Amino acid sequence: MNPILFDGPERTDLLPFTYVRPVAELRIGIDTLKEKWEAFLNQNCSYATQDYLSSKYPIHTAELNYFINASYVPTQALTDQIEKLEPNQVLVFDNNPVVFCTEKKELPNNTADFFIVELISKPTHIKISSDLFSKNAAVLEQDFERFTHGKKNEVLEEGNNRFIHPERIFIETGAQLSCAILNATDGPIYVGKNTQVMEGSMLRGPIALCDEVIVKMGAKIYGGTTIGPGSKVGGELNNVLFLGNSNKGHDGFLGNAVIGQWCNIGSATDASNLKNNYSKVRIWNYTSENFAKSELQFCGLLMGDYSRCGIHSMFNTATVIGVNSNVFGTGFPRTFIPSFSYGGAQGFQTYAFSKAMESNRMMMDRKDESLSELDLEILKAVFEQSSVWRRDS
Repeated sequence: MNPILFDGPERTDLLPFTYVRPVAELRIGIDTLKEKWEAFLNQNCSYATQDYLSSKYPIHTAELNYFINASYVPTQALTDQIEKLEPNQVLVFDNNPVVFCTEKKELPNNTADFFIVELISKPTHIKISSDLFSKNAAVLEQDFERFTHGKKNEVLEEGNNRFIHPERIFIETGAQLSCAILNATDGPIYVGKNTQVMEGSMLRGPIALCDEVIVKMGAKIYGGTTIGPGSKVGGELNNVLFLGNSNKGHDGFLGNAVIGQWCNIGSATDASNLKNNYSKVRIWNYTSENFAKSELQFCGLLMGDYSRCGIHSMFNTATVIGVNSNVFGTGFPRTFIPSFSYGGAQGFQTYAFSKAMESNRMMMDRKDESLSELDLEILKAVFEQSSVWRRDS
């Protein structure tokens, strides 16, 4: 089998998080969609993605290829049906193609030339950016079973910690916890390798702290939250997904939110996740190029990769920030901030590409990381693509 994970029509609705990565590289639950597919299929996967991303995320074809829509979360039932597919068959759900089995080297445009096989069980489908937090708890619980099956837990000796339902708590090698409360009554808690949970932290599952995460003293983290690898968090979090290598190290509230990689949230930043009149929220949609009605009552901050905000920043409900923006100052900024924007409530200007890259380098230097030439090419493409949204004021 040669699985290729393709960006389906959902890709645009998953912006800004798919600006710098294929859909397959999105994290939800504990690991990325690609890592989930590789675990279920026991095969390495490649990508069929946007042209400007393909140098970093290439495609590898074979005599028989399985093009899989990466926005579907794999299950054993789905995997079993894929393995039974024959050439020129397409697995569909609700009239949407999930998997093409074909001898062709390119992603098919439609299902017209394929024999249709209906998917038996309803899959978890990540269709829009808010799905990343709204479906995170359910995916996290599935991942917990996969990650911990047959593995030895670190010794759950409470010491100065307090574990409630320790049978649903899994601590990887090298993790350090001190004077913390972990409550798995409502869902499992996964603590990754070399993660540090400092004194006074309170965690109520389902929660995933991935590898090398730091939870600052006194943090309050509620269920449905994933903290991606290398991130540092503090304050109050409720149903938040950090993709990785981002910092919210101080007090302040984030709820029902998604934070990309290499972001920084300034001290005492608060983001509303509920309107004062309790009505359903409207969220910026890149497909319709407008604000779209949603079925969500709760939606907080959706911040794209490499973006950051200053101390005491305030964000209205359902604020969308693109890639590599710098937000600062008093007051509430607009609820859609395009990529490479610089400013705040008083107005925005274009964040010069060279200055944005200098800031990125300084942030990444702190973790001995750096932008590759391919990363720079991708960010340059995003800078150019997003210019249509920027209006200097």
